Amino acid sequence: MAEVRFLPPAAKYLKKIKDKKLKHLYREAVDRILEDHTVGEEKTGDLRGIYGYDIYYNKINYELAYTVEYTEDKVIVIIMAGTRENFYEALKRYMKA
Repeated sequence: MAEVRFLPPAAKYLKKIKDKKLKHLYREAVDRILEDHTVGEEKTGDLRGIYGYDIYYNKINYELAYTVEYTEDKVIVIIMAGTRENFYEALKRYMKA
């Protein structure tokens, strides 16, 4: 089984979630990604190598962005989590910094 690591933007967002159902959906998403990292959609262009996973809850589209690192073990790195609105622009800014 793969290991998971959260970068600061994802950890901060997930920590602030108050809605237990939404938090549970994110937890399930991470578990699914750990089982099979290809469940997310691989991005192209500027974000090549990054996967995006969609979560729909209360008519809102939430996103989870992650990459896969292959060292001795497979490591899933959760980069960012949040609502779809301006998500990929913020992700691009974070990746450049």
